[in-house]
Amino acid sequence: MSFFQAIVIGALQGFTELFPVSSLGHSVLVPAWLGWNSLVAGEAASESFYLAFLVGLHVATAIALLVFFRKDWVRIIAGFFTSIRDRRIENADQRMAWLLVLGTLPVGIVGLVFEHGLRTLFAKPLAAAIFLTINGGILAVGEQLRRRVPQRATPDSALADGSEGSLGDGSGVTTTDALVVGSSQIAALFAGISRSGATMVAGLLRGLDHDDAARFSFLLATPVIFAAGVYKLPDLFGPLGDGIRGQVVVGSIVAGLCAYIAVRFLTRFFHTRTLNPFAIYCLIAGVASIVKFA
Repeated sequence: MSFFQAIVIGALQGFTELFPVSSLGHSVLVPAWLGWNSLVAGEAASESFYLAFLVGLHVATAIALLVFFRKDWVRIIAGFFTSIRDRRIENADQRMAWLLVLGTLPVGIVGLVFEHGLRTLFAKPLAAAIFLTINGGILAVGEQLRRRVPQRATPDSALADGSEGSLGDGSGVTTTDALVVGSSQIAALFAGISRSGATMVAGLLRGLDHDDAARFSFLLATPVIFAAGVYKLPDLFGPLGDGIRGQVVVGSIVAGLCAYIAVRFLTRFFHTRTLNPFAIYCLIAGVASIVKFA
């Protein structure tokens, strides 16, 4: 892997992990479109330097989310430990901490068992193209169906206050919301299905508005992305990391910066916009990729 490839894939990971267009799908399709066949073959292998490289990028993306929502995470982590100490949940920060635990459990359990197999089985250009097209359909249909769902009023929630790096008290999110939205992350184990897209659609169908759904999606994704990266980080210190550790550092820096820009942009974008532009992009890119790789 060249440093140029590391920069391109790093930027790609940083943006597409948070944009509802599937980072895993793009990590397969973009190298295939560019003719970087060694990377595409590596993605579909059970063990490869490319998978090890992507691990570093995931950690960088998670760190960018932690930095952006640092105010929330300080309160949430404190709330988690105080709730254990006091053996009760008394305030919004403690409640949000346990909502995130509840939302993370389904994908954590399923991911530990099936993530590696699904990644190697479906991380091929044609499969990723098909799932990317499906992702576009999910976003488009989700936008249509959410209009039939009464939007929940959250007058005392600061979720939509628009302040950078602050999610608010989360009073508009219920335990059922956390479980449903968290479980939707399982779909992202398939290359081409977006984690943020699936969780946002699930949030919209639960009655959250775009802003609340996006912000809760980003907060919920942080421990999953970070845990997935840290879990496989030892691969970079073994034979799979030989010859690419410098590229990992450069790519991770780029991924982290791009992820920060992406979350900053999207938390503003969804104040007034919808998922439709991303749905159109996924449908066009997915169909074009199907035609090319079929």
